[in-house]
Amino acid sequence: MKIQERTGAGAGRSAAPAQPSVGDRLPTPPRERKPALAALAVLLILVGALGATMLVLQAGERIEVVKVTKDVQAGESLEDSDVTSVMVAKDDAIHYIEWSQLKTIQTYKAKSTIYKGTLAVGEMFAKTASLPAGKASVGLALKEGTYPADIKSGDVVSAYRVSTTGSSSNNSDSDTGSGGTSTSGSGAIVENARVNNVNEDDDATVSTGNLSLTLLVDEADAAALASAAAANQVAIVHVPGN
Repeated sequence: MKIQERTGAGAGRSAAPAQPSVGDRLPTPPRERKPALAALAVLLILVGALGATMLVLQAGERIEVVKVTKDVQAGESLEDSDVTSVMVAKDDAIHYIEWSQLKTIQTYKAKSTIYKGTLAVGEMFAKTASLPAGKASVGLALKEGTYPADIKSGDVVSAYRVSTTGSSSNNSDSDTGSGGTSTSGSGAIVENARVNNVNEDDDATVSTGNLSLTLLVDEADAAALASAAAANQVAIVHVPGN
């Protein structure tokens, strides 16, 4: 009888040690917060985003400027037919001529030759024309037959002394190939002179065939050319390859 009571009393006990319940676990220590580092990280993100935005805005800021489409010689002004407009990125270090300034810059003169495809900048122009060092500008009044029919500004030509004979000449050695003039010598007064200006709007050109133009020549040749021009003894021919 006693044995059964002992057995029944031990039957409800478990051999495994009792485990604490989930609610009885020890609490973990709270993480240490660093508000200064968090604020610095946010500030760096904002600065980076602002810098990227400024770069995008600067790259996207474009202006309409003047581009030269024909060679413009020293002393000439820009004509409407000489230019077109293009868009470029704005750069305060480059003094572009903006398209809105075209009419103003057309009152200025080119300091030196401006070649086709060049973007015009302020340093290329002056209020008054200036000649390159060692050069002189000589004006010519030419009669029909003493100049090429297709002559234009920028052409490179030679000037020859001719004499008026008053009769038609078929001499194959004539430089002009026109009647009424003949060369008085084999040498040119001026070689490789540049046509600086052609007065194409002169009414005399239409009615009589006479033409006024200006040549840019070496100073040493200016006197001889001017003397021949005053005597109406100048003929202009294109330089081969021009």
